Amino acid sequence: MRYQSLLLIAALVSSVAGAAPAPHVAVSSFNQLAQPLPFPYDEHADATQIVAAAQTRALHEHKLLLIDLGGNWCGDCRVLAGTMALPELRTFVEKHYVVVTVDVGRFDKNLSIPVHYGLGRPSGVPSLLIVNPKTNAVINQGHTEALADARKMSPQALADWLASWTG
Repeated sequence: MRYQSLLLIAALVSSVAGAAPAPHVAVSSFNQLAQPLPFPYDEHADATQIVAAAQTRALHEHKLLLIDLGGNWCGDCRVLAGTMALPELRTFVEKHYVVVTVDVGRFDKNLSIPVHYGLGRPSGVPSLLIVNPKTNAVINQGHTEALADARKMSPQALADWLASWTG
């Protein structure tokens, strides 16, 4: 049911906001992703510094800032990273977003990042904050944890969700 709700939200946002169409993802199953899945989070990075640098870059490049909060222990986070690494989706994401990954540990690290954007501690990961770098506002308020059960979706549904916010 949550998967169907996400597709409906993606379709509505895409049609209303004029979002860029999602690329066609060549794989139909997460089992087809390159193995092992990536470990996308640098557990030693200075989150405040890397987010600030990414926001500056997003502003200069006229792109959205995508802050991916998660942990390397999280299967859904790794599936998302593996899906975003697919060539067709990587090209799309690089065109529309500046992506920064922030390790939140076991919900006990770098929590100042979501707080800075007016959110509390995430209850699930990955938690994606899509930020307009001009206003510093999260544009996907209420949907930041939509991919916390990414493994119940499909690679194409993940691509559709990412595309839905680009309008």
